[in-house]
Amino acid sequence: MSPIRTAARALIIENESILTIKMEDSSGVFYILPGGGQNHGETLEETLARETLEEIGVEISIGALAYVREYIGKNHAFRKSHKSFHQLECVFLCSLRSHEGLGGGSEHDKKQVGIEWLSINELSDKRLLPSVLKSFFQGSNFNPTTHYLGDIN
Repeated sequence: MSPIRTAARALIIENESILTIKMEDSSGVFYILPGGGQNHGETLEETLARETLEEIGVEISIGALAYVREYIGKNHAFRKSHKSFHQLECVFLCSLRSHEGLGGGSEHDKKQVGIEWLSINELSDKRLLPSVLKSFFQGSNFNPTTHYLGDIN
């Protein structure tokens, strides 16, 4: 049995767009929020600062906790490859400290092909994971119905 992985992600909203990591696999292009897995001995904020710097190439300011979600792989579309994967993900409202160097990053995810600002008004046309996030935007405001979203993809 694999341990439960903890992760931290950044929800960065600017000019009615959200900053995403553009990913591509055999099923096509999809988007996720910047961030990743927590290392032993790191706080979630330290994890988020490290992961976002690695993936997007700039430092962030970390704000309030937006929501917590679980991802239990055996329950979702990627069940074949994620059958023993269980992640608890904490997502924080964040902002960029600077745009200089944005997109560089020193250590991208395996399937990462870039970063992309997605217009909130056009999210319905994009494959953003988890897809339920699209329903929580009202204009440029993000308002989840609860802080614990459960096991979603």
